[in-house]
Amino acid sequence: MGACNDAVPDDDDDGHLDGAQSVGTPFTEVYFRAAAAILATKPSAPEARVSGELLLRHYGLTGTVRVLSSEVECTADVTLLNGDRLILKTSARPEGRDSFRFQVAALAGLEGASGFASPQIVRTSGGTLMFEEEEICGYLQTRLSGVPLHQANATADVLYRVGQALGRLSLALEPLKVPAMRRPVLWHVGCWPRLMELEEHLPSGPVADCVRLAISNYVELIEPQLREIAWQVTHNDPSPFNTLLTDNGVAFIDFGDGCWGPRIEDLAVAASHVVTDPSLALGGAENLIAGYASVIPLPALEAKLLVGLIKARQSALILINYWRAELFPSEAAYIKKNVARAERGLSILSALGVGEAEMAVRRAVP
Repeated sequence: MGACNDAVPDDDDDGHLDGAQSVGTPFTEVYFRAAAAILATKPSAPEARVSGELLLRHYGLTGTVRVLSSEVECTADVTLLNGDRLILKTSARPEGRDSFRFQVAALAGLEGASGFASPQIVRTSGGTLMFEEEEICGYLQTRLSGVPLHQANATADVLYRVGQALGRLSLALEPLKVPAMRRPVLWHVGCWPRLMELEEHLPSGPVADCVRLAISNYVELIEPQLREIAWQVTHNDPSPFNTLLTDNGVAFIDFGDGCWGPRIEDLAVAASHVVTDPSLALGGAENLIAGYASVIPLPALEAKLLVGLIKARQSALILINYWRAELFPSEAAYIKKNVARAERGLSILSALGVGEAEMAVRRAVP
Protein backbone atom coordinates (compact mmCIF):
# COMPACT_ATOMS: atom_id res chain seq x y z
CA MET A 1 0.00 0.00 0.00
CA GLY A 2 2.73 2.45 0.95
CA ALA A 3 4.53 1.80 -2.33
CA CYS A 4 1.54 3.18 -4.22
CA ASN A 5 1.84 6.62 -2.67
CA ASP A 6 4.56 7.54 -5.14
CA ALA A 7 2.86 5.90 -8.12
CA VAL A 8 2.15 9.25 -9.78
CA PRO A 9 5.10 11.21 -11.17
CA ASP A 10 6.10 14.54 -9.75
CA ASP A 11 4.67 17.61 -11.42
CA ASP A 12 6.82 20.20 -13.10
CA ASP A 13 7.04 23.82 -12.01
CA ASP A 14 3.93 24.72 -14.02
CA GLY A 15 1.77 22.14 -12.28
CA HIS A 16 1.68 19.77 -15.27
CA LEU A 17 2.50 16.10 -15.20
CA ASP A 18 6.08 15.17 -16.02
CA GLY A 19 6.07 15.17 -19.82
CA ALA A 20 8.32 12.10 -19.93
CA GLN A 21 5.39 9.83 -19.07
CA SER A 22 1.84 9.44 -20.31
CA VAL A 23 -0.98 9.96 -17.85
CA GLY A 24 -1.96 6.30 -18.06
CA THR A 25 1.47 4.90 -17.21
CA PRO A 26 1.78 5.80 -13.52
CA PHE A 27 -1.67 4.52 -12.61
CA THR A 28 -0.64 0.91 -12.58
CA GLU A 29 -2.64 -2.24 -12.00
CA VAL A 30 -1.27 -2.23 -8.45
CA TYR A 31 -2.63 1.28 -7.86
CA PHE A 32 -6.06 0.30 -9.21
CA ARG A 33 -6.24 -2.91 -7.15
CA ALA A 34 -5.23 -1.10 -3.97
CA ALA A 35 -7.82 1.62 -4.60
CA ALA A 36 -10.57 -0.91 -5.35
CA ALA A 37 -9.73 -2.94 -2.25
CA ILE A 38 -10.38 0.10 -0.05
CA LEU A 39 -13.95 0.50 -1.32
CA ALA A 40 -14.54 -3.26 -1.29
CA THR A 41 -13.98 -3.38 2.47
CA LYS A 42 -16.83 -2.31 4.70
CA PRO A 43 -15.75 -0.09 7.61
CA SER A 44 -16.02 -1.65 11.03
CA ALA A 45 -19.18 -0.65 12.84
CA PRO A 46 -18.31 2.41 14.93
CA GLU A 47 -19.43 2.62 18.53
CA ALA A 48 -20.55 5.86 20.11
CA ARG A 49 -18.90 4.76 23.36
CA VAL A 50 -15.49 4.37 21.70
CA SER A 51 -15.81 7.74 19.97
CA GLY A 52 -16.67 9.35 23.30
CA GLU A 53 -13.59 7.82 24.94
CA LEU A 54 -11.35 9.07 22.13
CA LEU A 55 -12.88 12.52 22.35
CA LEU A 56 -12.08 12.74 26.05
CA ARG A 57 -8.65 11.17 25.80
CA HIS A 58 -7.30 13.30 22.95
CA TYR A 59 -9.27 16.54 23.29
CA GLY A 60 -10.43 16.68 26.89
CA LEU A 61 -14.02 17.08 25.65
CA THR A 62 -17.26 15.33 26.55
CA GLY A 63 -20.64 15.37 24.86
CA THR A 64 -23.33 13.39 23.10
CA VAL A 65 -22.07 11.23 20.23
CA ARG A 66 -24.23 10.11 17.27
CA VAL A 67 -22.75 7.80 14.63
CA LEU A 68 -23.43 8.81 11.00
CA SER A 69 -23.50 6.86 7.72
CA SER A 70 -20.14 6.81 6.01
CA GLU A 71 -18.57 5.09 3.01
CA VAL A 72 -15.12 4.25 4.36
CA GLU A 73 -14.17 6.03 7.56
CA CYS A 74 -16.25 6.14 10.76
CA THR A 75 -17.94 9.49 11.29
CA ALA A 76 -19.65 10.73 14.44
CA ASP A 77 -21.66 13.89 15.14
CA VAL A 78 -20.62 15.30 18.52
CA THR A 79 -22.70 17.76 20.54
CA LEU A 80 -20.70 19.27 23.39
CA LEU A 81 -22.26 20.21 26.71
CA ASN A 82 -22.26 23.88 25.66
CA GLY A 83 -24.20 23.05 22.51
CA ASP A 84 -21.31 23.32 20.03
CA ARG A 85 -21.38 20.73 17.22
CA LEU A 86 -18.29 18.91 15.95
CA ILE A 87 -17.48 15.98 13.65
CA LEU A 88 -15.14 13.21 14.82
CA LYS A 89 -13.68 10.95 12.14
CA THR A 90 -11.89 7.73 13.07
CA SER A 91 -10.45 4.71 11.29
CA ALA A 92 -8.95 1.43 12.40
CA ARG A 93 -7.80 0.55 8.88
CA PRO A 94 -4.17 1.03 7.78
CA GLU A 95 -5.12 3.14 4.74
CA GLY A 96 -7.16 5.40 7.02
CA ARG A 97 -3.97 6.97 8.33
CA ASP A 98 -2.90 8.15 4.91
CA SER A 99 -6.39 9.41 4.15
CA PHE A 100 -6.57 11.36 7.39
CA ARG A 101 -3.07 12.77 6.96
CA PHE A 102 -4.20 14.12 3.61
CA GLN A 103 -7.49 15.47 4.94
CA VAL A 104 -6.13 17.30 7.97
CA ALA A 105 -3.25 18.84 6.02
CA ALA A 106 -5.60 20.02 3.26
CA LEU A 107 -8.08 21.51 5.73
CA ALA A 108 -5.28 23.18 7.69
CA GLY A 109 -3.94 24.58 4.43
CA LEU A 110 -7.32 26.15 3.69
CA GLU A 111 -7.51 28.04 6.97
CA GLY A 112 -7.85 31.74 6.26
CA ALA A 113 -8.95 31.25 2.64
CA SER A 114 -11.83 33.40 1.41
CA GLY A 115 -14.70 33.01 -1.03
CA PHE A 116 -15.92 29.69 0.41
CA ALA A 117 -16.05 27.88 3.73
CA SER A 118 -14.63 24.54 4.83
CA PRO A 119 -14.42 22.74 8.19
CA GLN A 120 -11.78 23.87 10.64
CA ILE A 121 -9.49 21.36 12.32
CA VAL A 122 -9.72 21.18 16.11
CA ARG A 123 -6.22 20.48 17.42
CA THR A 124 -5.67 17.72 19.95
CA SER A 125 -4.72 18.53 23.52
CA GLY A 126 -1.13 18.11 22.36
CA GLY A 127 -1.56 20.58 19.51
CA THR A 128 -1.50 18.05 16.64
CA LEU A 129 -3.86 17.97 13.66
CA MET A 130 -4.85 14.34 14.30
CA PHE A 131 -4.31 11.61 16.86
CA GLU A 132 -2.69 8.28 16.12
CA GLU A 133 -2.89 5.31 18.45
CA GLU A 134 -1.58 1.83 17.71
CA GLU A 135 -4.91 0.53 16.38
CA ILE A 136 -6.94 3.66 15.61
CA CYS A 137 -6.45 7.20 14.39
CA GLY A 138 -8.71 10.17 13.79
CA TYR A 139 -9.32 13.87 13.84
CA LEU A 140 -11.88 16.39 15.02
CA GLN A 141 -13.34 19.23 12.95
CA THR A 142 -16.01 21.86 13.22
CA ARG A 143 -19.48 21.01 11.92
CA LEU A 144 -20.78 23.48 9.36
CA SER A 145 -24.47 24.37 9.35
CA GLY A 146 -26.27 24.84 6.07
CA VAL A 147 -28.54 23.32 3.44
CA PRO A 148 -26.92 20.61 1.28
CA LEU A 149 -27.13 21.52 -2.39
CA HIS A 150 -29.20 18.41 -3.14
CA GLN A 151 -31.92 19.74 -0.81
CA ALA A 152 -31.78 23.33 -2.05
CA ASN A 153 -33.58 25.11 -4.87
CA ALA A 154 -30.66 25.04 -7.30
CA THR A 155 -31.53 28.14 -9.30
CA ALA A 156 -29.24 29.53 -12.00
CA ASP A 157 -27.92 32.10 -9.51
CA VAL A 158 -27.25 29.46 -6.85
CA LEU A 159 -25.31 27.28 -9.29
CA TYR A 160 -23.33 30.27 -10.51
CA ARG A 161 -22.31 31.06 -6.93
CA VAL A 162 -21.42 27.41 -6.30
CA GLY A 163 -19.20 27.53 -9.39
CA GLN A 164 -17.50 30.71 -8.15
CA ALA A 165 -16.87 29.16 -4.75
CA LEU A 166 -15.48 26.03 -6.38
CA GLY A 167 -13.07 28.15 -8.41
CA ARG A 168 -11.89 29.86 -5.24
CA LEU A 169 -11.47 26.48 -3.55
CA SER A 170 -9.27 25.35 -6.45
CA LEU A 171 -7.15 28.47 -6.16
CA ALA A 172 -6.71 27.90 -2.42
CA LEU A 173 -5.76 24.23 -2.94
CA GLU A 174 -3.36 24.97 -5.81
CA PRO A 175 -0.20 25.77 -3.80
CA LEU A 176 -0.66 22.93 -1.32
CA LYS A 177 1.60 19.89 -1.30
CA VAL A 178 0.19 17.64 1.40
CA PRO A 179 1.00 14.15 2.72
CA ALA A 180 -0.50 11.12 0.94
CA MET A 181 -1.89 13.13 -1.97
CA ARG A 182 -0.82 10.28 -4.30
CA ARG A 183 -2.41 7.48 -2.27
CA PRO A 184 -4.75 5.05 -4.11
CA VAL A 185 -8.20 6.60 -4.71
CA LEU A 186 -10.62 4.69 -6.93
CA TRP A 187 -12.40 7.91 -7.90
CA HIS A 188 -9.22 9.28 -9.44
CA VAL A 189 -9.18 9.79 -13.22
CA GLY A 190 -6.24 7.40 -13.43
CA CYS A 191 -8.52 4.51 -12.45
CA TRP A 192 -11.38 5.24 -14.81
CA PRO A 193 -10.16 3.16 -17.79
CA ARG A 194 -10.03 0.01 -15.65
CA LEU A 195 -13.52 0.53 -14.21
CA MET A 196 -15.06 -1.26 -17.18
CA GLU A 197 -14.14 -4.44 -15.31
CA LEU A 198 -17.23 -3.64 -13.24
CA GLU A 199 -19.69 -3.40 -16.13
CA GLU A 200 -21.15 -6.84 -15.35
CA HIS A 201 -22.89 -5.20 -12.38
CA LEU A 202 -24.77 -2.71 -14.56
CA PRO A 203 -28.36 -3.34 -15.61
CA SER A 204 -28.55 -3.98 -19.35
CA GLY A 205 -29.98 -1.23 -21.51
CA PRO A 206 -29.34 2.38 -22.49
CA VAL A 207 -27.44 3.27 -19.29
CA ALA A 208 -24.86 0.53 -19.83
CA ASP A 209 -24.50 1.57 -23.48
CA CYS A 210 -23.90 5.21 -22.50
CA VAL A 211 -21.35 4.17 -19.88
CA ARG A 212 -19.38 2.04 -22.34
CA LEU A 213 -19.33 4.84 -24.90
CA ALA A 214 -18.30 7.50 -22.35
CA ILE A 215 -15.42 5.44 -20.95
CA SER A 216 -14.25 4.48 -24.45
CA ASN A 217 -14.28 8.15 -25.44
CA TYR A 218 -12.36 9.02 -22.28
CA VAL A 219 -9.65 6.43 -22.98
CA GLU A 220 -9.24 7.36 -26.64
CA LEU A 221 -9.74 11.14 -26.67
CA ILE A 222 -9.49 12.59 -23.15
CA GLU A 223 -6.88 10.70 -21.15
CA PRO A 224 -4.03 11.15 -23.67
CA GLN A 225 -4.37 14.93 -23.35
CA LEU A 226 -4.58 15.21 -19.57
CA ARG A 227 -0.81 15.56 -19.29
CA GLU A 228 -1.13 18.92 -21.05
CA ILE A 229 -3.35 20.56 -18.42
CA ALA A 230 -2.66 21.78 -14.89
CA TRP A 231 -2.58 19.29 -12.01
CA GLN A 232 -2.86 20.12 -8.31
CA VAL A 233 -4.43 18.99 -5.04
CA THR A 234 -8.18 18.62 -5.60
CA HIS A 235 -11.25 18.00 -3.44
CA ASN A 236 -12.31 15.33 -5.97
CA ASP A 237 -15.91 15.03 -4.69
CA PRO A 238 -17.71 18.40 -4.55
CA SER A 239 -21.07 16.63 -4.93
CA PRO A 240 -24.45 18.10 -3.85
CA PHE A 241 -24.08 16.12 -0.61
CA ASN A 242 -20.69 17.74 0.09
CA THR A 243 -21.68 21.27 -0.95
CA LEU A 244 -23.56 23.38 1.60
CA LEU A 245 -25.36 26.69 1.24
CA THR A 246 -24.71 28.53 4.49
CA ASP A 247 -25.52 31.98 5.84
CA ASN A 248 -21.96 32.96 4.97
CA GLY A 249 -21.85 31.54 1.45
CA VAL A 250 -20.98 28.18 -0.11
CA ALA A 251 -19.13 25.56 1.92
CA PHE A 252 -17.39 22.32 0.95
CA ILE A 253 -17.08 19.34 3.30
CA ASP A 254 -15.67 15.78 3.22
CA PHE A 255 -12.22 15.84 1.64
CA GLY A 256 -11.82 12.06 1.97
CA ASP A 257 -11.50 11.47 -1.78
CA GLY A 258 -9.13 14.37 -2.28
CA CYS A 259 -5.89 13.72 -4.16
CA TRP A 260 -3.42 15.02 -6.74
CA GLY A 261 -5.25 15.30 -10.05
CA PRO A 262 -6.19 17.55 -12.95
CA ARG A 263 -7.33 20.92 -11.63
CA ILE A 264 -10.43 20.79 -13.81
CA GLU A 265 -11.48 17.49 -12.23
CA ASP A 266 -13.32 19.32 -9.44
CA LEU A 267 -15.32 21.30 -11.99
CA ALA A 268 -16.13 18.11 -13.90
CA VAL A 269 -17.29 16.37 -10.72
CA ALA A 270 -19.46 19.26 -9.54
CA ALA A 271 -20.95 19.82 -13.00
CA SER A 272 -21.67 16.11 -13.43
CA HIS A 273 -24.27 16.29 -10.64
CA VAL A 274 -26.28 19.24 -11.98
CA VAL A 275 -27.03 18.02 -15.50
CA THR A 276 -30.81 17.76 -15.15
CA ASP A 277 -32.55 19.76 -17.89
CA PRO A 278 -32.68 18.08 -21.34
CA SER A 279 -33.79 21.35 -22.94
CA LEU A 280 -30.31 22.81 -22.35
CA ALA A 281 -27.16 21.66 -24.14
CA LEU A 282 -25.29 21.04 -20.89
CA GLY A 283 -28.40 20.17 -18.92
CA GLY A 284 -28.18 23.20 -16.63
CA ALA A 285 -24.50 22.81 -15.76
CA GLU A 286 -23.91 25.96 -17.83
CA ASN A 287 -24.40 28.21 -14.82
CA LEU A 288 -22.00 26.34 -12.53
CA ILE A 289 -19.38 26.24 -15.29
CA ALA A 290 -19.82 29.98 -15.93
CA GLY A 291 -19.38 30.77 -12.23
CA TYR A 292 -16.19 28.72 -12.06
CA ALA A 293 -14.81 30.29 -15.24
CA SER A 294 -15.43 33.77 -13.84
CA VAL A 295 -12.81 32.94 -11.20
CA ILE A 296 -10.51 30.61 -13.20
CA PRO A 297 -10.84 31.20 -16.95
CA LEU A 298 -10.92 27.91 -18.84
CA PRO A 299 -7.96 27.38 -21.20
CA ALA A 300 -8.96 26.14 -24.65
CA LEU A 301 -7.90 22.55 -23.97
CA GLU A 302 -9.84 22.36 -20.69
CA ALA A 303 -12.94 23.68 -22.45
CA LYS A 304 -12.46 20.99 -25.09
CA LEU A 305 -12.05 18.16 -22.57
CA LEU A 306 -14.63 19.20 -19.97
CA VAL A 307 -17.76 17.43 -21.23
CA GLY A 308 -15.83 14.21 -21.88
CA LEU A 309 -14.56 14.36 -18.30
CA ILE A 310 -18.07 15.01 -16.99
CA LYS A 311 -19.47 11.99 -18.83
CA ALA A 312 -16.59 9.79 -17.69
CA ARG A 313 -17.12 10.87 -14.09
CA GLN A 314 -20.85 10.12 -14.31
CA SER A 315 -19.94 6.71 -15.72
CA ALA A 316 -17.39 6.07 -12.96
CA LEU A 317 -20.02 6.90 -10.33
CA ILE A 318 -22.52 4.53 -11.94
CA LEU A 319 -20.01 1.67 -12.26
CA ILE A 320 -18.51 1.97 -8.78
CA ASN A 321 -21.84 2.31 -6.98
CA TYR A 322 -23.64 -0.55 -8.74
CA TRP A 323 -20.63 -2.72 -7.85
CA ARG A 324 -20.55 -1.60 -4.21
CA ALA A 325 -24.33 -1.89 -3.83
CA GLU A 326 -24.02 -5.60 -4.70
CA LEU A 327 -21.14 -5.98 -2.25
CA PHE A 328 -23.09 -4.33 0.56
CA PRO A 329 -26.81 -4.79 -0.16
CA SER A 330 -27.89 -3.51 3.26
CA GLU A 331 -26.19 -0.18 2.45
CA ALA A 332 -27.37 -0.02 -1.16
CA ALA A 333 -29.72 2.94 -0.72
CA TYR A 334 -26.95 5.08 0.77
CA ILE A 335 -24.35 3.88 -1.72
CA LYS A 336 -26.59 4.63 -4.72
CA LYS A 337 -27.86 8.02 -3.52
CA ASN A 338 -26.30 9.80 -6.50
CA VAL A 339 -26.77 7.13 -9.17
CA ALA A 340 -30.15 8.19 -10.60
CA ARG A 341 -28.83 11.74 -11.00
CA ALA A 342 -25.72 10.47 -12.79
CA GLU A 343 -27.76 8.24 -15.12
CA ARG A 344 -30.06 11.11 -16.07
CA GLY A 345 -27.16 13.50 -16.62
CA LEU A 346 -25.24 11.00 -18.73
CA SER A 347 -28.27 10.37 -20.93
CA ILE A 348 -28.61 14.13 -21.54
CA LEU A 349 -24.95 14.71 -22.38
CA SER A 350 -24.70 11.58 -24.54
CA ALA A 351 -26.77 13.38 -27.16
CA LEU A 352 -23.88 15.81 -27.75
CA GLY A 353 -21.15 15.20 -30.29
CA VAL A 354 -17.58 16.14 -29.37
CA GLY A 355 -17.67 19.37 -31.36
CA GLU A 356 -21.12 20.28 -30.06
CA ALA A 357 -19.98 19.71 -26.48
CA GLU A 358 -16.98 22.01 -26.85
CA MET A 359 -19.12 24.75 -28.40
CA ALA A 360 -21.67 24.44 -25.58
CA VAL A 361 -18.91 24.98 -23.02
CA ARG A 362 -17.54 27.97 -24.92
CA ARG A 363 -21.01 29.52 -25.06
CA ALA A 364 -21.41 29.04 -21.31
CA VAL A 365 -18.22 30.73 -20.15
CA PRO A 366 -17.85 34.53 -19.86
